[in-house]
Parts: sequence; C-alpha cells; structure tokens
Amino acid sequence: MADATVDIATSPDGSLVIQPHGILDADHAAELRRALVNAVRHVRPLRLILDLRDVQGLDPINLGALAAACHLGDDHQVAVFLDNSSAVVAGQLTAAGVPQHRLRSVGVTSTSPVEL
Repeated sequence: MADATVDIATSPDGSLVIQPHGILDADHAAELRRALVNAVRHVRPLRLILDLRDVQGLDPINLGALAAACHLGDDHQVAVFLDNSSAVVAGQLTAAGVPQHRLRSVGVTSTSPVEL
C-alpha cells in the first residue's frame, strides 16, 4: 500500500485547491470523498480545483469520486476543474465521464503514473 494524503488550501483568487498525493487506492477513498463532499456542499467555493500533479495512480473507486465531484459541483453551482493530471489519468477521467473542458494542463506531472 502506498501512502496517500490530501492537502487542502485556498488560492489567492478564492479558489479551493485539493491536492491528493500518491497512489489513490481503496484505503484512501474515504479521505478523498470526504474532502470533495465537504468542499462542494459546505465550503461552496466559486471554483474547486483538484490538482492531480502528484497522483501516481487511481483505482476505480477514487476515479468515480473525482468524476462524481464534477456532477456534484454542477448541482451546487461550484465549478470543478481537474488540473495537472498525467495523460494516463486524464484518459481514465475522460472514460469515466469527466468532460474534456474540466481537464486543464494535462501531462504536467512531477512523477510517473502507475496504473492500478
């Protein structure tokens, strides 16, 4: 099991930035899901940015959570963007139903992606 954490910060423009790290597997699904739901339903920023530069891999549960965050954001008038994902992760997100316009800066990562 790889360690994964989720950092949360507010950018100077007021966007809420959630940055998960590592390989997101079933052991980390609750942490990510809790952060996403709290951000959209309770914090309700104008923009929620999921910075995926340090995500090395996604399992189906976390992939679904990221895709669902886009729909939940639409329901609560929060614009959700997924930034800095690897090409592999971007392909998985697109296959899971994330609209292309939500993916920004694809291919900008600090680590090599690992498929689960």
